Amino acid sequence: MAKQLEDNLHFEDRFNRKFYYLRLSVTDVCNFKCTYCLPDGYHPTEKKKPSFLTLDEIQRVTGAFAECGTTKVRITGGEPSLRRDFTDIIRTVASQPGITKVATTTNGYRMAKHVKSWKKAGLTHINVSVDSLDPKMFHQITGENMFHQVMSGIDAAFDAGFEQVKINTVLLKDLNSQELPKFLDWIKTRPIQLRFIELMQTGEMDDMFNNHHLSGVSIRNHLIGNGWILKIKSNNDGPAQVFCHPDYVGEIGLIMPYEKDFCQSCNRLRVSAKGKLHLCLFGEHGVDLRDLLAENGQRAELIGRIQGGLQQKAVGHFLDEGNSGMTPHLASIGG
Repeated sequence: MAKQLEDNLHFEDRFNRKFYYLRLSVTDVCNFKCTYCLPDGYHPTEKKKPSFLTLDEIQRVTGAFAECGTTKVRITGGEPSLRRDFTDIIRTVASQPGITKVATTTNGYRMAKHVKSWKKAGLTHINVSVDSLDPKMFHQITGENMFHQVMSGIDAAFDAGFEQVKINTVLLKDLNSQELPKFLDWIKTRPIQLRFIELMQTGEMDDMFNNHHLSGVSIRNHLIGNGWILKIKSNNDGPAQVFCHPDYVGEIGLIMPYEKDFCQSCNRLRVSAKGKLHLCLFGEHGVDLRDLLAENGQRAELIGRIQGGLQQKAVGHFLDEGNSGMTPHLASIGG
């Protein structure tokens, strides 16, 4: 009976995977034009002004997830800091009982000015997208000449008291794939977890994928051959395989979605900026939750709908079979 009660406190799918981690998108707008995501910049899909989740709706959906075992919420976009109420969003999420990690993923352009207030509001972890340590290549990949602003923002995060900053680098053949030595030198004395993310195929990016996809296996082999050690994950960690080395302050993470059994340990769900539950970054229309976020008192129905949707979650994303699902680009549901 005790075991049954414990299970009832967690969202769980048909494959006995429990979900401790929510990726919550708060906008699909972005001000960068990254070649692997929005090479032509952000264009709204509707003529009218988009209606993204309000603070009240964010409070209700994160409260429901927290009640069912979620301990980590990552606030994503688009670029989440484009929301004028971004600091209030952090404070709202951090105030939910049971949420112990409040993270965000940002392109970093507003960090230098605002990261201290984000931390004060309750942000505990921060990821910054840095696809090259060469300013010209950074400009070429992101479409924006903001390398030095982003670097200043990372310094500001450490000054604000973050003990570690995670850096997301999309691995791109013939663009940044030769920069491993430079990246390793950068993290040798800095508490940075550098995460190389394999380029993922989406509906609008077939040519980009075919030209620039590179497996992370070669980097993993290099790390293991040079004394790097795989760390053990906690139950609300993301999908990265994280390696540490006694001679380095920093760490290396590898996210390799094309590897066999990548989805076996899936522990995260996604809610889009317009209130849809997405069971995977790739694959389906989503489950609309917004009608149950309009007012208090609907938490039981909201939890029931999420749990019901979870029973449709597939065993994996089938990327390795060339099926990129219905996701047009990574900004559309928060990456």
